[in-house]
Amino acid sequence: MILAEILGPDLLVILAIVALLFGSSQLPKLARSLGSAKSEFEKGIRHGPEAEAEENVTLTRAELDALIAEREAKGRGDAGTPTADPPS
Repeated sequence: MILAEILGPDLLVILAIVALLFGSSQLPKLARSLGSAKSEFEKGIRHGPEAEAEENVTLTRAELDALIAEREAKGRGDAGTPTADPPS
């Protein structure tokens, strides 16, 4: 593997180039984003697609009817027609 052969001075040169390209103020952000991407990737590999967060949304019948009517009005282009807010 090529990556396994990068040791010692070679690694220092690569890190110096990265520091020059991104600047010292951006390095912590870059490291944080790489760490979170790595952990998210590992979580996805470990749990697979069924680990997606399932969001259960419950609406009353009146709220659902109001939402459907609002979307139908937008689809027809009746944006100027006011719709009743569903009761909370």
